[in-house]
Amino acid sequence: MCLAAPSRVIEVRDGCAVTECFGQRREVSLMLMADEVAIGDYLLIQAGGFAFERVDAARAEESLALMQELLAQGGEAAVRPLGSR
Repeated sequence: MCLAAPSRVIEVRDGCAVTECFGQRREVSLMLMADEVAIGDYLLIQAGGFAFERVDAARAEESLALMQELLAQGGEAAVRPLGSR
C-alpha cells in the first residue's frame, strides 16, 4: 500500500520544487500542477516525483501529526524515502 504524506515546499525554481517531509528533502516536478506553487505550500507527490495536488496547510499539518503519532505507536516503524527498504 502506498500512502502520500503532504510535503512542504521549501524552494521553487524552474518548474521544480524542493520539498521536505519527515526530514527528507526531494526535488519534484511541478509539470502536473495547474496553479502556481509557493514556498510554504503543501503538495502530494506521485511515486515518479511529480507533484499533483496542493493540500490545505491545516489539513496537511493534521495529517502529518496523525502519521507521526501512528509511527510512534508502531515502535519499529520508520518513515523511509520511496524506494528504500
